Amino acid sequence: MGVYFLLALSFFCFAASILLLLLPQSFPLHLILPFKFVKQQETDKLSAQWNILYHLGGNGPWIPKIDGVVDGGIAIPNGCKIDMIHMMSRHGERYPTQNAGARMIALVERIKSTGRKMKGALTFMNNWDYFSHAPHQHFEQLTTTGPYAGTLEAFGTGVKFRTRYHHLWNDTTPHPPPTIFWASEADRVVDTAKYFGAGFFGLDYEQSGRAKLEIISEAADKGGNTLTPGDTCTKYLEDQETGRSLGEQMLFKYSSTYLPVIAKRLEEENPGFEFTDSEVFSMQEMCGFETTVRGSSKWCNVFSQDEWLKFEYARDVIHFYRAGPGNPYAMAMGWLWLNATANLIQKGPEAGPVFLSFGHDGDIIPMLAALGLFDDKKKLPIDEVYTNRRWRTSQIVPMGGRILLERMVCSADPSHDDSQAGVFIRFNVNDGIVALPGCDSGPGESCPLDKLMAHVAERGSMGGDFRKTCGLPEWAPDRLTFLRQPGRVHVA
Repeated sequence: MGVYFLLALSFFCFAASILLLLLPQSFPLHLILPFKFVKQQETDKLSAQWNILYHLGGNGPWIPKIDGVVDGGIAIPNGCKIDMIHMMSRHGERYPTQNAGARMIALVERIKSTGRKMKGALTFMNNWDYFSHAPHQHFEQLTTTGPYAGTLEAFGTGVKFRTRYHHLWNDTTPHPPPTIFWASEADRVVDTAKYFGAGFFGLDYEQSGRAKLEIISEAADKGGNTLTPGDTCTKYLEDQETGRSLGEQMLFKYSSTYLPVIAKRLEEENPGFEFTDSEVFSMQEMCGFETTVRGSSKWCNVFSQDEWLKFEYARDVIHFYRAGPGNPYAMAMGWLWLNATANLIQKGPEAGPVFLSFGHDGDIIPMLAALGLFDDKKKLPIDEVYTNRRWRTSQIVPMGGRILLERMVCSADPSHDDSQAGVFIRFNVNDGIVALPGCDSGPGESCPLDKLMAHVAERGSMGGDFRKTCGLPEWAPDRLTFLRQPGRVHVA
């Protein structure tokens, strides 16, 4: 992992942590963490300045959620304390996948092979090289350079969480049972969990036995006992009309409304060149991916703000229909982790105060569909941009994106009425608190525990049985059972 790299990060993050501990509880931590070096791209909700990071559709660095969040930031409501957290996190910033990366390389090589000088918006390509010297080795791996390096983001997030939730995890008890945390088996996911673990539990968490990373197979035979239900739901993978491929179909239909116009503009600036819709889309994708490696990208300047808004929406469309609220399989897949977590929350901290899971965006999105946190009044149209939508991939699952269910115990504070005392759950999405529609009567628009349990049960009925919905054999696991801490009360 690079001992010297982590030691340097530890010193830097430790100093910042001391400062944070001196700040008032209500201070908006997300304004100074995670630790980024490029200040000009930090987000200010009150600023009208354009920020490209909010329009990359999950292809760019982590950003805090600013749209549709509860007033007051992440400060804990008066009279409340958090006694349990459950996180599902996407891996940190990475290089493109094999398929997306191959398309980018093919486009760049096609342009370079002509020996012609590019003009107009593509003039920069005359002195530009792809953002990896060994792309086929880097594809799908965490980025390790620049202010948005995936390794840095994961480690810094671990330190931030240790600062924020230090009261939930005690590393001073002699020889305690290790705290288990989980990651699906893809390299980028495992590496993210390890860097996070080093920041949260300490560099020697494995050797000391304070914590242990458990890697969960992404194999199809895991059935419902998985962090990656999109890989185990057979019908979802095979259904060419309403399964996983639905996202690509809807993306193709929507992108045809704006990509040809961009291609024509670039062709007019470079007579003799012809660009396909797929190539233009790859150009837009390179903006985010290069930014995660180099800190910025000249591809971002090729397109207008309106064209970026359309790209952002295109990314919303593919995720909404591939594994989100617009896909009929999503609720059954996402309910697995949601149900297991709800049962743990009902049991309380006796089951363990900290549960940390790491996976892919395509596995977080179904969970959100099952929860109904970002359901829109209508399905996303594919002939125009639905401006007032709740579903915004850029702010929900950026690289390093994370969803936390925070269990709060609230007392009969003088500022509360009787309904504000008890156990409540709030939903922390990338450091923005989001109210669950129809279940927001608690402090800070949190959800009362009993209402959450009823809501999860109802959503489970709506989504259907996972094994049956996915066409799995009777022997296949139909639920998630590995979320448990040693020496703690286990949920059946």
